[in-house]
Amino acid sequence: MERLKRKFIGDRKFYGMVLAVAVPIMLQNGLTNVVSLLDNLMVGRVGTDQMSGVSIVNQLIFIVYLSLFGGMAGAGIFTAQYFGKKDEKGVQDIFRIKFVIGMVLTAIGIFVLWFWSEPLIGMFLHEGDASLSADATMLHAKQYLGIMLIGLVPFALSQCVASTLRECSQTVSPMIASVAAVIVDLVFNYILIFGKFGAPALGVKGAAIATVMSRFVECAFLIIWTWKNRAQYGFITGLFSREPIAGILWKQSISKGMPLLINEFLWSLGVTMQAQCYSTRGLEVVAGLNICNTLNNVFNIAFLAMGNAVAIIIGQMLGAGKMEEAKDTDTKLIFFSVAMCIGIGALMALAAPFFPLTYKTTPAVQQLATSFLLVMAFMMPFCSFTNASYFTLRSGGCTGITFLFDSCYMWCLVVPLAFVLSRFTDMAVVPLYMLVQGTELIKAIIGYVLVKKGVWLRNLVAED
Repeated sequence: MERLKRKFIGDRKFYGMVLAVAVPIMLQNGLTNVVSLLDNLMVGRVGTDQMSGVSIVNQLIFIVYLSLFGGMAGAGIFTAQYFGKKDEKGVQDIFRIKFVIGMVLTAIGIFVLWFWSEPLIGMFLHEGDASLSADATMLHAKQYLGIMLIGLVPFALSQCVASTLRECSQTVSPMIASVAAVIVDLVFNYILIFGKFGAPALGVKGAAIATVMSRFVECAFLIIWTWKNRAQYGFITGLFSREPIAGILWKQSISKGMPLLINEFLWSLGVTMQAQCYSTRGLEVVAGLNICNTLNNVFNIAFLAMGNAVAIIIGQMLGAGKMEEAKDTDTKLIFFSVAMCIGIGALMALAAPFFPLTYKTTPAVQQLATSFLLVMAFMMPFCSFTNASYFTLRSGGCTGITFLFDSCYMWCLVVPLAFVLSRFTDMAVVPLYMLVQGTELIKAIIGYVLVKKGVWLRNLVAED
């Protein structure tokens, strides 16, 4: 028992270190998702068609968001290790690479979503409940999308700055930026959706305007804060006045980043395809999934923050050449993440029957949402384990393996299963959802084997 305790449980100093990194990220993501939840509730109070339209658009934009995350994350592996090595020029060069990647991906995302909006949205519109209208949902979705595209540029810039700060162990300022953004988002959602304080009631357009405003506020705060603290975070100084980035660094960043970019794109596309498969059972399923995902995102903040903590802490240890310490720390981090999520999953299961009742929608939609939430509550500890395993592999630059572990698994098993069950059987959506989400159990076993083998124990910057 004492041996197991030493292996899986750290001392007070260990948890202080972990919480110092993870708590600001949890608070940041928590505030963002709580406000997203309140935004969703506000739109849900307007009508189910409006809520479904917003949900479909957010599912499409989600692909762009994760592509940006993946594109920058590959370069970010080097940021954490350069910071651990105390190489300021290396950190700045990686920041410049992130900036270029972010702008290119944003331009592509805007182009695709603008010119192919109708067919992309139309994939999710399947008539079911007679009280819901596919035409009305399409109209609201297009209105929302047209405005939301404006916010992609400041979002990309914010991700570039915030991710670099986090990789340099500065997690508080991105959290404060998010606090400012969510306050703006929440206040103006209330004003513009319902037409308060003399403003017009804009419905879904008001929700989109408020979100875009919050993106600009977050971006401005991060840039100004980093510039004022440039003595400590010098990567912001002279960004485009130094000599060109070495070709070898571009090559390394792209070779490590491309699998992550492709992985995040394919994984997010896979999640979207799952949602599209579920939507074949009717528009009420789209609404039910929207309610489920909104609350699920709030409860997921713990294990998502722990994944970031794994990437930062383990990445810095690897960059400093502390291999045995990294291995021991990673085991404790994964155990801590899973243990937390057992309790959090139980809380989510308790909330599942009551949360959908807060939406102005049909009893059928509310019942579907409750069923989906119960499935996700059960799966949360397994999702926590696979998420921590993913970030462990990524911290050592194993981006090819993470590609196989994440998106290849998604497209070889999860998406085909959802497609076959939704198209070639008359299975009800709840058991269909249970079977598809249950594939996470197999992925957890694969993750355990990969982490146990130690293929991720590599120092990528030792010879720079």
